[in-house]
Amino acid sequence: MARRQARAAGGRWLPWLGLALLPLAVPPAAAPGGCPSPCYCVATPELVQCRYERLDEPPRELPASVHNLSIAGSNLSVLRRAAFATARPLPDLRLLRLRHDNIQAIEDMALQGLPALRTLDLSHNPLLSVASGAFSGAPLLRTLQLNQALLAAPLEEQLALALRNLSLRRLELAGNRLQELPSALLPAGLEELDLRNNSLQRLAAAELRSLEAPGLRGLRVSLGANPLRCDCALRPLLAWLRSSATRVLDARSLRCSGPPPLRGTSLLRLRPDGLGCGASEGGEAGRLETASYVFFGIVLALIGIVFLMVLYLNRRGIKRWLHNLREACRDQMEGYHYRYEQDADPRRASTAGTPGL
Repeated sequence: MARRQARAAGGRWLPWLGLALLPLAVPPAAAPGGCPSPCYCVATPELVQCRYERLDEPPRELPASVHNLSIAGSNLSVLRRAAFATARPLPDLRLLRLRHDNIQAIEDMALQGLPALRTLDLSHNPLLSVASGAFSGAPLLRTLQLNQALLAAPLEEQLALALRNLSLRRLELAGNRLQELPSALLPAGLEELDLRNNSLQRLAAAELRSLEAPGLRGLRVSLGANPLRCDCALRPLLAWLRSSATRVLDARSLRCSGPPPLRGTSLLRLRPDGLGCGASEGGEAGRLETASYVFFGIVLALIGIVFLMVLYLNRRGIKRWLHNLREACRDQMEGYHYRYEQDADPRRASTAGTPGL
């Protein structure tokens, strides 16, 4: 009896379960609001993903209600004006992820028609050109991800112009082989900066002062996986790290990459006065010490030249003085020789030894 009741109850729920799963079984083209044919919509058109479809341009017929759009593995090459809103604006799009899409150029107003966009991911693209108005169509943009996107060309000046009117809160620049802090790319109000996996060996005092600007005092930085060289040139960073440890999100994971005696040592265990400043270590202080030695050698050489010139100009007087000195020494030696001969004369010795004489 109980089994029959269970079967009857299960039978009543099956039609409803089928209706609940029906939206997931609908092909992308039949999703409410329409889904681009080369893409697929996850559950609803609010999340659209186009992966490895080798698109040459962004899909045109995007659902007006899309919130997240992800295009990966395509060949977009150039993002032109209103690239994602050619048919109609996308007022609800908040996240645009464009990874591995071979994007090389971003033209003016490329994000026009995306008024609610808050996160833009352009990582892993060989960017060559960024127009000054590339991001002007997204006034609410707060997060910009450019990981491994600045390897093809130096774009710091172009990006500085493109970011000047934005109010970014997070900027990701990981994996770009940066050798110094990109101070020009730090707009006032920035809260997080990702510099992991670059080529930073140190942060100079001037770079650290730029982090203390009035609009950047709340900025938190990630510096992991950088080849930090623990010589005396690292002292400014080490002192700043000790006084502002909360501003470096991965401070506990920072390690020395050199010199060999300190390789693998945690930066937080080092003392600034314990870092060597030898010239062989290649630090700034080492170079200054080398320059001081060179300067000291030049001064000694000049003193030697002046001394030789004085000797040359007074060569006659010096020659006369040497002659007189030699004559005096000769007279003195002759006196010593005469007294020696007198003392060694045997006749004087026998006369001195005979009594009564």
